[in-house]
Amino acid sequence: MLRVGDLQRSIDFYTRVIGMQLLRTSENTEYRYTLAFVGFGSNPEHAELELTFNWDTTSYDIGTAYGHIALGVPDVVATCNKIRHAGGTVTREPGPVKGGKTVIAFVVDPDGYKIELIQRPEYAH
Repeated sequence: MLRVGDLQRSIDFYTRVIGMQLLRTSENTEYRYTLAFVGFGSNPEHAELELTFNWDTTSYDIGTAYGHIALGVPDVVATCNKIRHAGGTVTREPGPVKGGKTVIAFVVDPDGYKIELIQRPEYAH
């Protein structure tokens, strides 16, 4: 779950820029929050990311305990190009992980959360 400052901006980023689908939303008027679930598919076959928008909060401190979200993709270079073309920001260009051969890259979402892209050729369709 990520707390986001602008729900529509985050939904747009995860769907249009990253390529996920908006799976469902729910609203709680009593406690003043809205949830949006995004993913590459639904549970249990795919993980889902919960975006939480607390109506009275527009930004958060990410904190030192948070590291990043990791997503497996079939081609890191192609994914970074697609993200850049859609207006996203690549903060670490594709290349091997330090001390290894796995190809990774990093991007950042509109709230500043880091997302690691990990090349997983077996995910290619």
